[in-house]
Amino acid sequence: MPLIPPRLLRALESFNSAHPWSHNAHYHPWLLRQLPRGFGRALDVGCGSGDLVRLLAARSAGGVEGIDSDPQIIAKARELTPPGVSDAPAAFAVVDARDGIPAGPYDVITCVATLHHLPFTGTLTRFRDQLAPGGTLVVVGCAREEDAVDALLGAVSVALNLVVGWVKNRGRRAGSRPVAMTAVTRPPEMTFAEVRREAIRVLPRVRPRRWLFWRYTLVWRAPLA
Repeated sequence: MPLIPPRLLRALESFNSAHPWSHNAHYHPWLLRQLPRGFGRALDVGCGSGDLVRLLAARSAGGVEGIDSDPQIIAKARELTPPGVSDAPAAFAVVDARDGIPAGPYDVITCVATLHHLPFTGTLTRFRDQLAPGGTLVVVGCAREEDAVDALLGAVSVALNLVVGWVKNRGRRAGSRPVAMTAVTRPPEMTFAEVRREAIRVLPRVRPRRWLFWRYTLVWRAPLA
């Protein structure tokens, strides 16, 4: 997350409260473009209220499982996902991914703004081992700001955050505004350089990238054999 002076951070939080939008949902369209148009079984780790699970279910032929350690957010996800919401079933379960993930194999595994809450290397290894041959892993993560590139991306993100928040909420009444972003409950400890180095060690040919809004991405496809 950005190294922002406390006064500016308070001003941003006030603006975001009045003009809410989700940094994580912002990357959902990009995430979907990394996946095949159709796939089998999928898993979303740290699913929250299930927005991404419902999007994945529209493409899945084998069903989508969403897991999160928070029982209240899982109850909300079930409430928002009635039977028949898509062609494939969407199921939710209270699971602490620190203890493991449901057994695969999965054709798709996604993990958005959750990996920094988990043991990095062990979790990536579990993701790798539970992917089916040819399956796709997509991670949207948070890293600790460290170098000049992080500072530049952070400065641009601060400005764009204001613009995007204003545009997304323009002309909307309070009850119809987008859902606000979920607060990060644990600051990320790893820098992007550390994330990149360890990810490449665990996932050969992985593609780590830094992005705006204090996010990085990893895309990895399991070998066919």
